[in-house]
Amino acid sequence: MKNLTKCRLAFVVAAAMGIAGCGSDGKDGEDGAPGEPGPGPTPPVVEASEVTNVEFISHMVEEGQVTLEFEITDEEGLLINGLENAAVYLAAKTEDGIQRSRDGSVGGSASASDEGATLTMLDDGRYEFVAPMAAVQADTEGLIRLQVGGGDSIASSPYIIVNKPEMTHTTTTETCYSCHVDYATSDIKHSGYVALNTDGEVDFVGGCMVCHNNVARDVDSEGNSLDTGGYAKNTMQKLGHINHQKFEKDFTPTNCYTCHAEPVINTSIAGNGCSDCHTTDSASAQFIMANSDFDAREFHVKSEKIGIDERQVIRAEHSTTLSAVYKNDTGAYCTDLSLFKGEEQLSIETLYADGTLTYASTYLHGYHNESIVGRESRSYEESYNSDGSKTFCHSTLDLQTPQIMASSRVTFNHGEDASYDGVSFTSYSPVAELADLNVVSDYDRRHAVTTDSCTTCHNNETNYHKNGSYVEGGLDCVACHNNGQDRNAVGSAPGFGPMVHSMHWGIGNELSGAKQDEDGNNVPNSADSLNADNCVSCHAEGIDLSAIPNQYMRAKAFNTDENGDPDTTKMASPITANCFACHDSASALSHMEQNGGEIDAEVVTDWYTQPTAESCATCHDTGKSFGIDKFHNFER
Repeated sequence: MKNLTKCRLAFVVAAAMGIAGCGSDGKDGEDGAPGEPGPGPTPPVVEASEVTNVEFISHMVEEGQVTLEFEITDEEGLLINGLENAAVYLAAKTEDGIQRSRDGSVGGSASASDEGATLTMLDDGRYEFVAPMAAVQADTEGLIRLQVGGGDSIASSPYIIVNKPEMTHTTTTETCYSCHVDYATSDIKHSGYVALNTDGEVDFVGGCMVCHNNVARDVDSEGNSLDTGGYAKNTMQKLGHINHQKFEKDFTPTNCYTCHAEPVINTSIAGNGCSDCHTTDSASAQFIMANSDFDAREFHVKSEKIGIDERQVIRAEHSTTLSAVYKNDTGAYCTDLSLFKGEEQLSIETLYADGTLTYASTYLHGYHNESIVGRESRSYEESYNSDGSKTFCHSTLDLQTPQIMASSRVTFNHGEDASYDGVSFTSYSPVAELADLNVVSDYDRRHAVTTDSCTTCHNNETNYHKNGSYVEGGLDCVACHNNGQDRNAVGSAPGFGPMVHSMHWGIGNELSGAKQDEDGNNVPNSADSLNADNCVSCHAEGIDLSAIPNQYMRAKAFNTDENGDPDTTKMASPITANCFACHDSASALSHMEQNGGEIDAEVVTDWYTQPTAESCATCHDTGKSFGIDKFHNFER
């Protein structure tokens, strides 16, 4: 072997590189082209997680199996190795709709531990899952749901819808979430099954349909469930059409627009959905069979048997106004009520006489600090005017508050009981100074709910009771349920806000229940099935506790006297009244009282002018360290 010395070696290398020491002009040569970059550092990986995120890559449906490829990371975005658990579910699209049988005869499901299944790590954090499904063919369309993780080390991922055929359903997450807001965050049944799509967005209906198919699970002659048919006894359409009929108050599934964002898929009276309510020999069936091209939503809403369309038309076409309070020649306090159809003023007297109207009346209120503080008078004389308006005059006042105003209610006759089934309109007059009725300002009461807060769930266009409509966030209700009217409201809570809170999620929820259990105890009403933490259902624009007037409300609903009757000598501070309506434990009340809140303060003559001592907003206003937004959701 020839040996080269270090000097000789250096010369050879220099010569090979074209480097010359002698005769150089002292200039550097041209830069060479940049080389290919070398491999970067290996990203860190983990083998455990508290949160497992899935990035879906692809899927393939073949005869007898489904193959999926995905990547998983932990809560810090690090790739996860060592995955041992995965599960996939396929509900097939059939001529009867989405279907998955428990015996695997339609659709299928498989986990990584099943015989024939393989879960292979292709690279750090990247896996291939081959799931055997005997009934699946290469041309099977299906609703496919994936979940990975579980066990001692790697947390379970959310359920993910990795494939969904077009027109699988015509309801949407948004329509369901208008009432069932953020279902996954609740402790309500099956909340852990809420699924995401591959973009990380909630697919509420798609997730439900993997188990609650369009096809019901079969039963034998004795009513015992079999493993054939669909996966669950409750189909998706039964959940929507039948189970929602258990909603106690003023909801109808026949207002199809509430849930169906798009025209419904099935228009066969014998098919799923229709057959839940209709038989093939019904009049509705004959109409549908003769008119195959129709929108079932419009058909139901326009049905005279239901009356929704008629109510909607009446409400859209009419309006009322109420004049500011004035004195007549005899010194009585009067207000004029007018009814319009579009721009045309109608005759209340004529419509009352022919039965079109069943109610047209007013109330006179005391008013202070943008709040109604009670009724000024409970008796009046009425008269009709040549322009069609109706005048109400009150000869005496009870409260003599510094400001005065009126509210009115007009009801169109409809249904068996117009006070519930009719169409009602409420108006509020401007506010006048009692000392000088010519000094007038606009009526303005803080109303921190959205216009559709009530009608989103109470969707049948009726009244709650006594001609009080659900429109405009229940603004009609304030005419009776206000700071000073001191209503008992089934012993629930005073005023408007506290009453609504309690009737949905507090003691009023149970007291107002329409059903009783076998022991005779009241069963909570349907709102109990909604997540009370999701205040966004009504308060979509958030809550500003500092904006709540520092003013008491009468509170007999919270208090009883020595005879057990409602105590009319008590009042409550406003934030405490609203919070206590739901948070009614002794410890919660003690906390409120320690910070100046009251539910049983003694009423004085000018109670509505007295400031309260509650300091709730200091810590609990939105944005504060213990802000209400930290515990309740105000964002969609």
